[in-house]
Amino acid sequence: MNSSNSLDLSTQTPKTKTLLNSAVNNTSILSRKGFLDRLFTSWFDRLVYPQIWEDPEVDIQALQIDKQSRIFTISSGGCNALNYLTEQPEHIEVVDLNEAHIALIKLKLTAIEHMPNAEAFFDFFGKANLQKNMDRYEAYIKPHLDRKTLEYWESKERPWSKKRITYFTNGFYKHGLLGHFIGLIHWTGKRLGYDISKMMQASNLEQQQQLFDENVAPIFDTKLLKFLSNRAMVMYSLGIPPSQFDELHKQSEDEQKGMHNLLKERARQLACDFSLDENYFAWQAFKREYDIKHRKAIPRYLKQGVFDVLKDNQQIVNVSHSSMTERLKALPANSLNAYLFLDAQDWMDENQLTELWQEVNRTAMPDARVVFRTAGEISPLEEKLPQSILNEWQTDVQSNQAWTKKDRSGIYGGVHLYIHKNHHAESANHVDNK
Repeated sequence: MNSSNSLDLSTQTPKTKTLLNSAVNNTSILSRKGFLDRLFTSWFDRLVYPQIWEDPEVDIQALQIDKQSRIFTISSGGCNALNYLTEQPEHIEVVDLNEAHIALIKLKLTAIEHMPNAEAFFDFFGKANLQKNMDRYEAYIKPHLDRKTLEYWESKERPWSKKRITYFTNGFYKHGLLGHFIGLIHWTGKRLGYDISKMMQASNLEQQQQLFDENVAPIFDTKLLKFLSNRAMVMYSLGIPPSQFDELHKQSEDEQKGMHNLLKERARQLACDFSLDENYFAWQAFKREYDIKHRKAIPRYLKQGVFDVLKDNQQIVNVSHSSMTERLKALPANSLNAYLFLDAQDWMDENQLTELWQEVNRTAMPDARVVFRTAGEISPLEEKLPQSILNEWQTDVQSNQAWTKKDRSGIYGGVHLYIHKNHHAESANHVDNK
């Protein structure tokens, strides 16, 4: 990675815990939410997402990402920014509160710049389970990492653990909070008499539905899963903070169904609504790896023929260990036209949302678009943003429902697209049904 794009996190940014405290802990510790928020903050201060769980194909289409795009996105597992990079946009601004996620995207960017070829890159981040990945790390990546990123990957999660970089020799995507949680679901399912990995035996959508009903759905109906589904702390490993849990719980009550049934429906969309041939989210959930044989069910940044595009364009990615609002404050007015907020707004109260969108309005170009996810079905903006800010944007509920149904990960209640009202292009809310 070019030194101009490397940020020395030890001197220029607050630590992860400080940023998380500021972002999440917006109520008194004496309240139930305040106590659970602080518990979540402590739990979230580590690698959470080895892979992002928002569908980049939906993002690219909804935001109309192309060579004129100037993108602002949360990093998470870092793969979303690299997926957008395949469209060769003008600029990508990446932020994250979590230094583990910052270290991950910097590792990927450094590998793109210095790995000798596409196959070596795929071995490292596609297969992510080869001993020779350590040799390539030592030869091509390690010498070019900034000090803070190097420190992260050379250190250990626990005193008795191996270095974090060794995750790429034994299945990187099985690590992190989410990776461990998925592993626990597999283990628990087997203890209950079900094998959810049998989902991968399906060869068509009809068989997917049948295998889901036989091997996955019954787990959600067990007493254990019914109990766990109603415990906010259990959801921390999915990266779900108390505020999101409350939204899910409210939706389950409004629809007069238990939390276990709501979660079952989300799992059904992931497992049954899209062909397994290309749904790499289902592969990670049910087989815990990518389709490394046929290389169809893999993120687009790992597909054949795109490595050179990544290498030629990686310098346009700028990475900051920062909150969204603070980073936006440092950027020029009218400098961005595509914003990806993932599900971060679910964490925010009215004041935080207002401060964020004041900066969105300031930095947005006339044709700007914003995409975000929510745990529940309803956008928080309509109730929490001042009308003076909201008046700058338009959205369409039916189109948002269509975007939600197209998202292959299936874990969110809503995918929302907001478009700047100065947009002069063709129909603002067009959803391609290809």
